[in-house]
Amino acid sequence: KGLLRYEPAALLAQEALNMGTYKNIAKTKYTNDKQITDHYAVIPTGQGFQELPKLSHTAAGVYDMIVRRFLSIFYPPAVYKKIALDLAGSATPNETSGLENREHFFANFKILTEEGYFKVTGIPGASAKKKTDKSEEEGEPKENEEEETDLRNSPDLQRLLEELKKGSRLPVRDFAIRESETQPPARYNSGTLILAMENAGQLIEDEELRAQIKGSGIGTSATRAEILKKLVTIQYLHLNKKTQIITPTFRGELVYEVVVASMPQMLNPDLTASWEKGLSYVAEGTISEDEYMKKLSDFITRRCVNVKKIDHPEAIHSRFLGVAPFYRKGA
Repeated sequence: KGLLRYEPAALLAQEALNMGTYKNIAKTKYTNDKQITDHYAVIPTGQGFQELPKLSHTAAGVYDMIVRRFLSIFYPPAVYKKIALDLAGSATPNETSGLENREHFFANFKILTEEGYFKVTGIPGASAKKKTDKSEEEGEPKENEEEETDLRNSPDLQRLLEELKKGSRLPVRDFAIRESETQPPARYNSGTLILAMENAGQLIEDEELRAQIKGSGIGTSATRAEILKKLVTIQYLHLNKKTQIITPTFRGELVYEVVVASMPQMLNPDLTASWEKGLSYVAEGTISEDEYMKKLSDFITRRCVNVKKIDHPEAIHSRFLGVAPFYRKGA
């Protein structure tokens, strides 16, 4: 009700009140205490609107985003219809046999049929489309060419696809070959690196261990940002404050190379998963807390003793020389 006084979203707030969806909000995931993992929550209270005119353009935009994200939970899901297209080439219009040996082409499309909460937040994709168009102008490959294509701005194509039936025959009017180069993976930024830490289990091949670390990853949702902050503070990582891109420093690379040469297990998410598995055994009562701590202590002791015995300055030095050319003097 407080947001009825926030003019940009007043009608949306009124609609949410009229729908009455707020009445069951206590039974949803949004208010389930058992699913809380983070130590923060931002909820618009509908108070202090006299301060809005004093906000900068950016701050006002952030507030509007928070309001709309909050209101969207009172709206229904958005619904898409998906269309999968499988085309088999045919040499002549009358040729129907042997299609299993012909060239196949595949495409996936999606059509928004019910806007749901997009009415509040806006339909996503406009900014991504603009970025993709720019990439095409620069001769770069289209993003996600093999993924689903949204047909919002292609009503004619949408109508054609909806009319197609299995076994339909389509004339081929033209072919075009476009040359392009694949691009290297994008560098991590402060947001995507935290997501990578959260989903570190995806890198584990062992299914049981992968399941064990699912939902936990490296660190917790409350500590991952602090882990990155510390690595930047001690100059193992460099954070570009303007772009938020994170890159390793020379010092960080050297530490990594020392660990690779001395105790490579420390860099493997399997290790985290195995100890998480042990903790679950303690929780289940399969093993005692003392047994778990003894195994952990023995593991650390053995590894540290092995590292002390290792004498491989030449191997480490060669790794340092391999890394050094990528950094400017003093970097």
